[in-house]
Amino acid sequence: MTSIALAACTGEDEDLSAWMEQQRRDVKPNVQPLTPPKKFDPAPYAGAQSVDPFSNQKLSVALKQEARQPNSLLASEMNRRKEPLEAYPTDSMSMVGSVTRSGQQYALLRVDNLLYQVKLGDYLGQNYGKVTRITETEVALREIVQDAAGEWIERTSTLQLQEKAR
Repeated sequence: MTSIALAACTGEDEDLSAWMEQQRRDVKPNVQPLTPPKKFDPAPYAGAQSVDPFSNQKLSVALKQEARQPNSLLASEMNRRKEPLEAYPTDSMSMVGSVTRSGQQYALLRVDNLLYQVKLGDYLGQNYGKVTRITETEVALREIVQDAAGEWIERTSTLQLQEKAR
């Protein structure tokens, strides 16, 4: 009985093999030829001789041009002499106390392990910060910064009194 089943399978295998062979002969592959790659012509970089867009020189030129505008917030700031604390960012400063002497309120600021006295009207920080108010616990500043559109605007910020950790 097994031999009959095997004989029946071999006949179907031959038919299947013949049909597959016929299909292979009849089907013609339709493959599109590949397009050759485009020729690459390297171009020399000409930007090396131009001014770096992030250089301090370009920024200072832009600031000077802005300061020449008649209604610019920077006009008066660019024409005055810089004070020593304007060389430091405000986040590197900490208020450690306040003193009143002869009716004048002073804030004590620590910068690079040095102690500085500031009073109303003094300048500090790298954003043209001007001291507008001094209390026992904070120093209020008026700063001039650029907004997202590139316009110069005023903003207020404060330095809070830092209590020493025990």
